[in-house]
Amino acid sequence: MIDHTGIAVTDFEASRKFYDAALAPLGASLVMMVPEEHTGGVKVGGYGYDRPRFWLHEAKEAGPGRHYAFTADKRAEVDAFHEAALAAGGKDNGAPGLRPHYHPNYYGAFVLDPDGNNIEAVCHHPE
Repeated sequence: MIDHTGIAVTDFEASRKFYDAALAPLGASLVMMVPEEHTGGVKVGGYGYDRPRFWLHEAKEAGPGRHYAFTADKRAEVDAFHEAALAAGGKDNGAPGLRPHYHPNYYGAFVLDPDGNNIEAVCHHPE
């Protein structure tokens, strides 16, 4: 249903470092930087697999915290996401584990990014 989405970040390079590390275990990477002559000098970059699906754009204020969940194919990817995100400066907001109150196989981990957004990796499979 959602084709792509994005968030404002106050320190583009710090956020880029965080998302480079946090999304790598999920197979996603920075796939595009929009030339600054098309953005009025603002840094804008998109993460994804085959095309940009999650955008960062530089801003003076990030706005209120938001929640974004990224799909993981295996629980080990959720664990690796959490570890990489913390190593990249994220703050723990929920260690990897089952959340059976959502459904029996809901396995997720939560980290706050440099601007306080609640970032999650989630696997819906039994392994």
